[in-house]
Amino acid sequence: MLRFFIALLTLAAFSGGARAHEVRPAYLQIVENAQHRFDVLWKQPSNGALAVRLVPKISNGLLDSAPTEETVGNSFVLRRWSGRPQTRDSFDGARIHIEGLERTITDALVSVSFANGQQIQEILKPDNPILTVHLKGAGKASVPIYLKLGVEHILSGFDHLSFVLGLVLLVRGRATLLKTITAFTVAHSITLGAAALGYAQVSAPVIEALVALSIVFVAVELARSYSGHEGLTTRYPWLIAFTFGLLHGFAFAGSLAQIGLPARNIPGALLLFNVGVEIGQLLFVGAVLALLALLRRIAAQPPAWARWAAPYAIGTLASYWMIDRIHLLVH
Repeated sequence: MLRFFIALLTLAAFSGGARAHEVRPAYLQIVENAQHRFDVLWKQPSNGALAVRLVPKISNGLLDSAPTEETVGNSFVLRRWSGRPQTRDSFDGARIHIEGLERTITDALVSVSFANGQQIQEILKPDNPILTVHLKGAGKASVPIYLKLGVEHILSGFDHLSFVLGLVLLVRGRATLLKTITAFTVAHSITLGAAALGYAQVSAPVIEALVALSIVFVAVELARSYSGHEGLTTRYPWLIAFTFGLLHGFAFAGSLAQIGLPARNIPGALLLFNVGVEIGQLLFVGAVLALLALLRRIAAQPPAWARWAAPYAIGTLASYWMIDRIHLLVH
């Protein structure tokens, strides 16, 4: 019965993600260059030629002209404005508005960097799509927003959470679970850093398909464990967590690449994003363990079939993700 309730939670989480027409964040970067002109990058997620209509607007007129470059990729739409003449003072009191954001469930990260080192960062949300810039008292080269982005990314990443959920249900003993989660953390930290810093390059669609395959593998191992078969994951859960954690790290890096990193503080932003991912992951593990402890106190004797709900729910969802991602990869 305990695993039945956990499976229902997984299904509910996936259903919420399936209804979302876009959950990946958009990114608006405004940088004052050495000539005291402004370069602007607007990057928003898309699915092929389909993209939610989001339009960045600034009340000081910075984006009133047509972009100097526009690129449409398989997973993003990118626009650039280069060398726009504008004064720094014109930003004081200016309103940055992501038009259309209120009709989505996505967020938009706004980063404004001036030549004197002053930097302003904020996350705009559907219920608050406007940022009013105040130059006085604004921070310098601060990237704490990436900590929040890391937490939000993992908690909205239903595939990654399904993998972690499978590990929590499969591993026996708190000490073994701690080693397993630590191995997963170390592994995805390695590949996240390597990919984000440009030391490794992988195909994002391939990685996404392999991440789904890793969840299917864990679901099968969980079902085998319930049948009394001691598989590789049961004997060496830390090894499996580390191996597949390398794949998940590349997937995290792909999401971070879609957000973008501040050019002046890439290491700090990368570190905080990774720490945010870990905080979100630990919050999820803690919530699952607390729910299991609660259900052990209140649940009656479960029916024999209830224990199979979790592996079949996780495996079914992961199989769907894998087939869907392979389909996108082929086409």
